[in-house]
Amino acid sequence: MNRTIAVVHNAVTNPAGPDEADVLVQVDAVSEALTGLGYNPIPVPCTLDLAAFKQALETLQPLGVFNLVESLENRGSLIHVVPALLDALGIPYTGCPATAVYTTSHKVMAKERLHLAGLPTPAWINPFPLDMPWQGGMAPEDDRPDGTGPVLKTDDSDIPLWIIKSVWEHGSLGLEAENLVTGTATTVTRLLKERAPALGGACFAEQFISGREFNLSLLAGRFGVQVLPPAEILFPDIPADQPAMVGFRAKWEPDSKEYHTTPRRFDFPPGDTPLLEEMETLARRCWHLFHLACYARVDFRVTPDDRPFVLEVNTNPCLSPDAGFAAALDRAGLSYADAVHQMVTTQLCSE
Repeated sequence: MNRTIAVVHNAVTNPAGPDEADVLVQVDAVSEALTGLGYNPIPVPCTLDLAAFKQALETLQPLGVFNLVESLENRGSLIHVVPALLDALGIPYTGCPATAVYTTSHKVMAKERLHLAGLPTPAWINPFPLDMPWQGGMAPEDDRPDGTGPVLKTDDSDIPLWIIKSVWEHGSLGLEAENLVTGTATTVTRLLKERAPALGGACFAEQFISGREFNLSLLAGRFGVQVLPPAEILFPDIPADQPAMVGFRAKWEPDSKEYHTTPRRFDFPPGDTPLLEEMETLARRCWHLFHLACYARVDFRVTPDDRPFVLEVNTNPCLSPDAGFAAALDRAGLSYADAVHQMVTTQLCSE
């Protein structure tokens, strides 16, 4: 039986930033798990030279692909290209299908689908450059502070707080206090053009939900999707006048203060049970709404009165052993190797 699995990942430039280099940590961890399961993992880096990539796969003739591609040449907007090519070649792969990867990675497109399905997501101001008609978010002509979407009043001010985010790039790129702004849709829209170059060329503004932050990891199995234990990100040392959020520095810069002041927890008091159950229901609805597969993660912000809002649906969450997905596996009593085995058997073969 063919036991070769191509562990496909985005080629890493030298020198690489910590967020880009992390994919190599994932390649090593996944490869070690596959080896222990009796497979023959072969790392295959991918660039925009798709002809060379196709030739490499044709030479290997793998059982399938373990897809760890997060971008191509540091462009998050191309994250769907590899699974789309694998679909065209008829090669099975782990992770979510290309359509799900595309529709969730474009954050505004994902928010529009969430909004139309009746799932709670923070209000937003549509992106610069504008690539689609105004839908559920706020158009520039909506000068009223409460706009036309579900804009929340989170304090005594009539003007909401917005976080300017990249449309395509993930890994918390740009999620820092300097991208928190106030103003009406018209005011904020002017800022989007200024901030876009540093955010992958396209950005939008999302209402910042002051409160708690959670993420729920999901793993497909033989009998449907399993929602792993919910994790809450804590901000014990954040000053009262600063926003509590996991920014780029908190996620990727070990020498920063933010990196060491955002622990996660899995233990909750009984009073949180209704909230946790509601988020699990919402995570399952996201799984079915976007036709997810294999594994994924749904990120939430929760208001002080326990109203959860879906921030993002991540179809390619980090699989590094020290990342949140692995922590949730451990909490659920699943080993890393068990999870990799489950991913392979549900997507590439049946054993």
